[in-house]
Amino acid sequence: MTKSRQWWARTWSFATRRARSGASRVTSALVPAAVTSLCAVLAYVFAELVLGHQDPLFAATAALIALGFNRDPKVRKVLEVAIGCTLGILIGDLMQAVLGQGYWQAVLVVYTSILVARFIDSGATFTLQMSLQSVLVVLLPAAQGGPFTRSQDAVVGGFIALLVTLLMPKDLRKEAATGLRDLYVTLTRALRDCSEALRSHESRTAWMGLVACRGTQTAVENLRKDVKNARELATFSPTKRRARPELDETAHTVEMSDLAVRSMRIVARRVISVIDNGALDDEGTGLLADWFDEAADAVGILGRSLGEPAAAGRHKSLSVARGALGGAAARLDPAELGATTLHAEALVMLLRPMMVDLIEATGASHDEAVGYLPRL
Repeated sequence: MTKSRQWWARTWSFATRRARSGASRVTSALVPAAVTSLCAVLAYVFAELVLGHQDPLFAATAALIALGFNRDPKVRKVLEVAIGCTLGILIGDLMQAVLGQGYWQAVLVVYTSILVARFIDSGATFTLQMSLQSVLVVLLPAAQGGPFTRSQDAVVGGFIALLVTLLMPKDLRKEAATGLRDLYVTLTRALRDCSEALRSHESRTAWMGLVACRGTQTAVENLRKDVKNARELATFSPTKRRARPELDETAHTVEMSDLAVRSMRIVARRVISVIDNGALDDEGTGLLADWFDEAADAVGILGRSLGEPAAAGRHKSLSVARGALGGAAARLDPAELGATTLHAEALVMLLRPMMVDLIEATGASHDEAVGYLPRL
């Protein structure tokens, strides 16, 4: 292939990828774009027709800025930005009424807005919104309805943005369910890696599982944020309060899943040590490899169960996962798994708390989870 054809092939491939990613972004933006557009126009219409303000651009601006362009606006973020917009406009109105309008007044207004914003909140977004709105107030022509007309418009825009956020239909568990499902895919793969490492006597395979588990911490933190935001919305939204018990269950599952993944990292390191030190005979190696496969099957069931959208179906699936995990946990006796050396016995003992955390992630109590383990 000539250089010219190679260049055209690379260009076509790049353009195709860009077009696909652009189409994907447009598809995911259809609903948020409609909500944001309606919210901005609704704020403008309300300020114009109900309050009688002429050209209430700050109402639409405040609504747009407060909503941002997120697929799922957060209550705290919307409230923070709305307050920032309103305070910035209010400071601009107050200082314009006292100092008049001009360039040096604009500098003083922005300077004051930044200092007030830093005093109230440490967030850069809050400071930006206050300073931006205040400088627009002092540089644009004065409002015809009075010095505080624009402040009222900002309140209208922020209130409508907050109202839309609270009342907009949304599955509060969706993000967390997706994140948990992905997390358990990684955990299942790590268990498979440990099984394969034992069968092949190749510790590098277990290292792959260890590295994958180490990379899940960011995903766990994002899960915590998703659940926190969802619980916050369920607390303030009158239409979503019934989802709070489900979200409490999800929060508990996230915490137990985090503990299980942390334990899995320790287990993977111990598997590496067992292989490198030849701490298992052929029989013990086969028994433990089989156990890791059984545990991986059970963890896979748990991950799929957590992704069930309906509560009834999810609880039924979780009971199946609990039984499968309990069956694997019941075999965690060093003697039964052929762990006759100190390294091998330590590996089996490390698996026990991990399985308790996983069983608790299904909704079982701690005592019930411990009850699956064999007595030593």
